[in-house]
Amino acid sequence: MPVQTTPEAALPVREVSRLIGDWVSRLGEVWVEGQLTQISRRPGARVVFLTFRDSSHDVSISLTCFRPVFDAVADVVTEGSRIVVRAKPEWYQGRGSLSLRASEIRPVGIGELLVKLERLKRELTAEGLFAADRKRPLPFLPRRIGLVTGRASAAERDVIKNAEARWPAVRFETREVAVQGIHAVSQVVGAVRELDAHPDVDVIIVARGGGSVEDLLPFSDAELIRTVAACRTPVVSAIGHEPDTPLLDLVADLRASTPTDAAKRVVPDVGEELERVRQTRDRARHAIRALVDREAHGLEQALAHSVLRDPYRLVAGRDEEIGAEIDRARRTVGHLLDRADSDLVHTLARVVALSPAATLRRGYAVLQRADGAVVRVPEEVAAGEELRARVAEGEFTVRRTERREDDEG
Repeated sequence: MPVQTTPEAALPVREVSRLIGDWVSRLGEVWVEGQLTQISRRPGARVVFLTFRDSSHDVSISLTCFRPVFDAVADVVTEGSRIVVRAKPEWYQGRGSLSLRASEIRPVGIGELLVKLERLKRELTAEGLFAADRKRPLPFLPRRIGLVTGRASAAERDVIKNAEARWPAVRFETREVAVQGIHAVSQVVGAVRELDAHPDVDVIIVARGGGSVEDLLPFSDAELIRTVAACRTPVVSAIGHEPDTPLLDLVADLRASTPTDAAKRVVPDVGEELERVRQTRDRARHAIRALVDREAHGLEQALAHSVLRDPYRLVAGRDEEIGAEIDRARRTVGHLLDRADSDLVHTLARVVALSPAATLRRGYAVLQRADGAVVRVPEEVAAGEELRARVAEGEFTVRRTERREDDEG
């Protein structure tokens, strides 16, 4: 039950330590897996002091056991070994520290490690981290290569030397880290994340020159695998251990068999590329020459045509035809004009013959009343009404008079 305290009724340190010890003492034995990072066996001491660490995270705890417990595995367990212990948590009240008291220690064998790796592999496969459609293509010529490798390692020299031999202008952004041991996972993960965030890094190589299964365990760590899967930058695994495949090989965008192979796969060979350029240039030159030759041949054939040899020949022939057509057109138009002139003369003669003026010249006259109306019948004119008489050579005035009866006879 929670302890009720107030500022006025605070517990002393010894009481808090005692309460924690009481709670810890009620815990039973547990099986714990981890890595030994320090072993202290004092001559004559009954107790062996060990440091027990989680290999994937920066967490450790003190481990103690009686000498016979450790002596049973002393020949096969050293610093760096992975072990499984049956232990009971213990609280040291005076120092306020927690430790594990081991009653049994078992080294983790290769077979057990491989079984655990296979189990982790199935788990990560189910998450889709190894799927082929997640793989990203490498850039043809990276601006800068991120390299994660051991400090002053042969893997670093192999990658840089072979890459510069293939492409002298290549540039590297190198992160030297621990590639085995208790700090390997955290440092490799941190380096990969840092290079992934670098704006000039186009590809990341994680390189190590091989090693035992235990040495390569950091490259099968779940945290590292998920970190690489989340990278935006393509990652190349170059662990260089052919018999066994670290899980990093499965999640990486490209698996290289060795650091040297990684250098060859990441940058092109300048000599090969120059040869490709030469071959491409030769093919282009040949294609252009063939095109020019083909067009020149076509031009020669076109120039050999009779029309192009004597371009005015066709025009001259057409000129004669056009002249003949013009003559015919002129003759036709002349005939039409002559016929039209004759018709016009005849029509004019008929019009003149039928015109009122011609009628008047034959002795006729036109009588018009004062308002200009033409007199057509005698009844239209009143007795004594003056009329205007138009004749061929002029006009004069006349007056209507009554006719006498003896004139009618």
